[in-house]
Amino acid sequence: MSADRAVGIAGVGHRVPDRVVPNSWFEQYVETSDEWIQQRTGIRERRFAAEDEATSDMCIVAGRMALEQAGVAPEDLDLIVVGTVSPDQFLPACAPLVQEGLGAKGAAAFDVSAACTGFITALSVGESTIRAGSARHVLVIGAETLSRFIDLQDRTSCILFGDGAGAVVLSAQEPGGPAELLRTSLGSDGAGYEFIQMVSGGSRSPASADSVEAREHYIRVRGRDVFRFAVTTMARSVGEMLEGHDADELGLLVPHQVNARIIDAAAEKLAIPPEKVMVNIEKYGNTSAASVPIALSEAVAEGRLERGKLLVMCAFGAGLNWGGALVRW
Repeated sequence: MSADRAVGIAGVGHRVPDRVVPNSWFEQYVETSDEWIQQRTGIRERRFAAEDEATSDMCIVAGRMALEQAGVAPEDLDLIVVGTVSPDQFLPACAPLVQEGLGAKGAAAFDVSAACTGFITALSVGESTIRAGSARHVLVIGAETLSRFIDLQDRTSCILFGDGAGAVVLSAQEPGGPAELLRTSLGSDGAGYEFIQMVSGGSRSPASADSVEAREHYIRVRGRDVFRFAVTTMARSVGEMLEGHDADELGLLVPHQVNARIIDAAAEKLAIPPEKVMVNIEKYGNTSAASVPIALSEAVAEGRLERGKLLVMCAFGAGLNWGGALVRW
């Protein structure tokens, strides 16, 4: 491939489970209400995977949808990268299951673990691989089944999360083509490592009877710390993506769906009008790595992306990690 080969988004897709879980469902477990949850998060409902449904199952559906839209056959894929912190099992990775399920026999396949920034991280890996000339078509997926890791005794965190998967096909193309991925950017600050975490299950604190009894295998969130970090990081990341471009070039901002108040606060700080921000958190909650690609897929289906305008995607989450992507649609 030539050194000036560009990277484009050739297709998008998503899958959310059929089971709808309204806010009122949590009232049987913790002291909460639909009104309380909506006021603080903007969430009305979320989707939970069926008992026989796992992360790879949703990845395969979303990936197939993206491939069909792109007109790319599974056997033409060179690489599959799945961003997730909730794979079917922790060894081996989720991506080989997706490869097998799609019939993408010629593709390498691996996961990246960057929590809510998982999709943007996987996107950056796919972009770099194509630019380096090592691949022509890359399937990038963000997917989570977080309902399996929520503590129904912790009202501050159990209400936040949902399940789903979103996918894009990246393909090599000539510069100036449609949906051209101009650049990605990633960052991290380990000083905030404890803001969002699952304490046990790793090498520092392996699973044991004591860790299970202490409920250390569930997601824990320090909400106030996360709020401050998210607003500041989202505003900075989007600002960096748009540096050197006029404000009217922005067609749509697709942020990580973490909290409606965070999204509103950051958009206001950036002077981005609501009609230029894709928000679907009210339907799905926080789906971590899946939130940006699900929102992107829905935005495409709704016709919210205008040819020639800029698309900015951004995410931020546990690690602490963050990332952004700039696309000339």
